[in-house]
Amino acid sequence: MSHEELRAAHQRLKAEVAELLKAGAAKETENPALRQLLEQLQALTQEYDEKLTEAETQIAELKRELFGPKADRLTPEQQDQLSKLNQDLESEAQRPDAASDGVLDEDEEDEKKKMPRRSTRRRGVRHPLPAHLETETVTIEPELSPCPCCGKMPERIGEEVTEEIDFIPAKLIKRRIVPPKYAYRCGEAGVAIAPLPPRLVPQSRLGLGLAVHVVLARYDDHLSFYRLEQQFRERHGIFIPRQQMIQWAEHIATWLRPIYHAMWKAMFDGGYLQIDETPVKVLDPDVQGKAARGYLWFYAVPGGRCHPGV
Repeated sequence: MSHEELRAAHQRLKAEVAELLKAGAAKETENPALRQLLEQLQALTQEYDEKLTEAETQIAELKRELFGPKADRLTPEQQDQLSKLNQDLESEAQRPDAASDGVLDEDEEDEKKKMPRRSTRRRGVRHPLPAHLETETVTIEPELSPCPCCGKMPERIGEEVTEEIDFIPAKLIKRRIVPPKYAYRCGEAGVAIAPLPPRLVPQSRLGLGLAVHVVLARYDDHLSFYRLEQQFRERHGIFIPRQQMIQWAEHIATWLRPIYHAMWKAMFDGGYLQIDETPVKVLDPDVQGKAARGYLWFYAVPGGRCHPGV
């Protein structure tokens, strides 16, 4: 017999037992042994029904693990957790409900009322300003008048301090270097004049502060020479061509070359270098119609320090 046929025969047997129990209720006094036998048969049938349902569930689970997708299969640890979860759910379902939820709600409300209300908004922490910043003190004096009672002027008893951070924009200045000329009236001793200080770039108007600003803005802040030219023209009202700034950067690079060689030697003496290659697009006059492909190589040592003296 197939599984469906066995299941149908089992249901038919249960129905017959139920009918026999109903029919034998009136004849319980005539044949009590038959009544007891039927009750035992009904209990065994019910127990068999529960075990059959459990067995069918286990068979379905085994089929899913054996023939189902790999994602649906359970590991032994997952099966153990699932069985424990089922046990917890069964025990929770059998546990009686609380006698009254209103009492618990009242207790929770009383506890909330007793607890102090805290602000949900977190206030930011102000850090002190660095001590190395230049400090400018602005004192604001009130309008003082003599006391109407004693006629004396008020005395200072304290002060209130408020600090703010301000920014003084950079500005360009024109520095005139004027060495005076001196000569004797007799005209025999010649002319005395002080020598000019050495120029950073010969025959150039480049000052030291402007040179530092151009180099840092271009190679530390990654601001193009085109943007620098635009800033000088729009913010300071002076035209400094970017071709001129490129020539300045080339001259400044010669002054920095000794530092470069010292750092390179110290990095090689360490015995270990970290190198990074980054492709970039560059405009090459020899390549028409598209940008050429260039490379930037960055060299470093672990820790970022090549030598204590460099």
